[in-house]
Amino acid sequence: MTLNPKKIVIAGGPGTGKTTLINALKKRNFKCFDEVSRQITLQARQDGIEQLFLTEPLLFSEKLLEGRIQQFKDAAEATEAFVFLDRGLPDVIAYMDFIGDSYPQHFVEACAQYTYDYIFILAPWKAIFTSDNERYENFEEATKIHQHLIATYTRFGYQLIDVPFGSVATRTDFILESLTLQ
Repeated sequence: MTLNPKKIVIAGGPGTGKTTLINALKKRNFKCFDEVSRQITLQARQDGIEQLFLTEPLLFSEKLLEGRIQQFKDAAEATEAFVFLDRGLPDVIAYMDFIGDSYPQHFVEACAQYTYDYIFILAPWKAIFTSDNERYENFEEATKIHQHLIATYTRFGYQLIDVPFGSVATRTDFILESLTLQ
């Protein structure tokens, strides 16, 4: 039983390959937590709200913050040495800053309280970028979000590890090799 597993965030703007990498890590038998925003978006749609983030960004972000805090707590109790998360708490603030909306102080406090061990960030990559029913941003917006993510994670003292472009296997290997070298 491993105590205090390393909590590793796969961060990046929309359409950068985060979920694909999380799925590749799952196939290699690593403990992974999926992005919670899609679940929140789908639930809101069932409740008749097409895009909760666009219509009520603070409510959406509150739900997202709660979900990510729960994921952090669940990750902290894992028995594996490494636990990967599709996005982290600072992403919530980065997106609120991107849209220019304010947020309560407890958002900042949560980001300061629940800290991760490693942050791997994926840059916007036009060759793989696609939109879907849950992703409303275009590539230009994804690029701006990326800058907000860098600023927000840096604000909380993280050293970001840039994941190079490449095949899913190459990117996955890069992440795992980076962890063994640290």
